[in-house]
Amino acid sequence: MSMTRINIDIVSDVVCPWCVIGYGRLQAALANFETELDVNIVWHPFELNPNMAIEGENLRSHLSAKYGTTLEGSIKARAMLTEEGKKVGFTFNYFDEMKMLNTHQCHQLLHWAKESDLQNQLAETLFQHFFSNRGEFTESELVNVAEKVGLNSSQATSVLANNSYSEEVKLIEDNWHQRGIHGVPLFIFNGEQALSGAQEVATFERVLNQYLK
Repeated sequence: MSMTRINIDIVSDVVCPWCVIGYGRLQAALANFETELDVNIVWHPFELNPNMAIEGENLRSHLSAKYGTTLEGSIKARAMLTEEGKKVGFTFNYFDEMKMLNTHQCHQLLHWAKESDLQNQLAETLFQHFFSNRGEFTESELVNVAEKVGLNSSQATSVLANNSYSEEVKLIEDNWHQRGIHGVPLFIFNGEQALSGAQEVATFERVLNQYLK
């Protein structure tokens, strides 16, 4: 039986916990179609905080200022996200000094990684670096992450030092905004239909089922 090719575009930010959970649920759904669907995933940039300072900002302070999140609300949210992460095999390792960080450099690396077959691994490892391993996005840390997934460290260093894909990333993000996209994650199937947010596994399965021959 021939497999059906399907392209899935994921619009996401590296510091978005619901992007992690939504991707995990998508992966759980895809596991049920691994003999039927030949899946190509492409990640697209969407900076939730494009004006964030390079040094970052305490995450709780940031959420309080942006959304009015209280300390009690933050504690409950982190516990809930941690449990949802466990369901999809992901570890959220929140801590009091955790920062919200600028992700522009991350998206430059992800855009560059499209030239290889390692973009998916890079996206997954960046999620782990930030949420599981308490990492930040210094140039040296990002180069290490790139090298970890098999990308060339010298080329990664050059991309970051020269801001090689900065303008391209901004143009892509502007395009999403012009199309009315104001939040992530967003999953687009064969350029035809989209699911917004961290949908349940069954919802992803229903969409994927439509593409079977």
